[in-house]
Amino acid sequence: MPVLQETRKGKVPVKIFTNDIEAQAFQQLINIASLPIVHGHIAAMPDVHLGKGATVGSVIPTLGAVIPAAVGVDIGCGMHAVRLSLKAYQLPDNLKQLRGTLEDRVPVGFSMHKWSNSRDRACRSLADGLDVIVGKHPAIGRRVKNLGKTWVCQMGSLGGGNHFIELCLDENQDVWVMLHSGSRGVGNAIGQHFIALARKDMGVHLNSLPDKDLAYLREGSQHFEDYVFAVQWAQAYAAQNRREMMALILDGLREHLPAFELTSEAINCHHNYIAREQHLGENLFVTRKGAIRAGDGELGIIPGSMGAKSYIVRGKGSEASFCSCAHGAGRKMSRAAAKKRFRREDLIQQTRGVECRKDGGVIDEIPGAYKDIDQVMENQSDLVEVVHTLKQVLCIKG
Repeated sequence: MPVLQETRKGKVPVKIFTNDIEAQAFQQLINIASLPIVHGHIAAMPDVHLGKGATVGSVIPTLGAVIPAAVGVDIGCGMHAVRLSLKAYQLPDNLKQLRGTLEDRVPVGFSMHKWSNSRDRACRSLADGLDVIVGKHPAIGRRVKNLGKTWVCQMGSLGGGNHFIELCLDENQDVWVMLHSGSRGVGNAIGQHFIALARKDMGVHLNSLPDKDLAYLREGSQHFEDYVFAVQWAQAYAAQNRREMMALILDGLREHLPAFELTSEAINCHHNYIAREQHLGENLFVTRKGAIRAGDGELGIIPGSMGAKSYIVRGKGSEASFCSCAHGAGRKMSRAAAKKRFRREDLIQQTRGVECRKDGGVIDEIPGAYKDIDQVMENQSDLVEVVHTLKQVLCIKG
């Protein structure tokens, strides 16, 4: 489908690829579109919903400036998926023991790995970059307890919230491994630090913004280059974190499944990040907050909620969306609202057929708290084509 609605209440238009958008999220988009640094238009994906400062599911092109709070604190959050040379019939009938093995291999929530020389070696390529960042901004080191080891020990760990590990089957009954995670505590520290600096740098001009979380750093300003460098580092850390987790997961699967190989379809993509790209005749900073790049022919991952379908897609390179598409189903209610509305019995019903936690601790991630993924996909048929449709059979939530 093409753009479903457009508003011109800001400095630039907002092109929205859905009619399902809450009033507060709509106003957030207008706020972003009112900034003098925005170029061309704002694009809102079909999974758009209220975020902190910037709207989740938005694509924000800026000229000569960046908005740290638009990226947020989980810099480089994204997806990783691989297809295995296994069929559904080769999976055990009961996946509970397999889930236990994977949970033992990959720390979830606040847990992390113990420090080891091998883990330190895996992070060595990133160490110099972090030394540069902390050398210029010691407060980032102070934000993470014992940063010297914490960021190493969190490499290859899942985190909490909506981060997950899944085993899925596609339409050909091929087995896929899919996971969702980001830059962990060190990315959070970097994000918080530069969000605060952006507010401070704007000084008296902060009051002229529609939202203080839209404070931005201009190219040439004191902290601009430091932030761009730190964001790129955190994005590299996030991508490596997903690769490390995938290696641990595959080793765990080999304990329970027949010998297998990885197929050529492996995808590792951010959906919360900044990239320098050419659009509308300009070299822009494109911030995708809850959106993935969907350039012509590029493969991407669009997960549904726990218990729903997910999709492997190929981008169509739509300039209306700045070569972007949705990053998932998108929440339709807050975590607090989900906990009030749903009970454990609802979770059991909505995740029937999926080996996963079914306790009160994950009710906020119940499928009913998310938008209909099929409607999201229908709304972005101009942005991507579906390559594979996946269905979860095992899910580990952070």
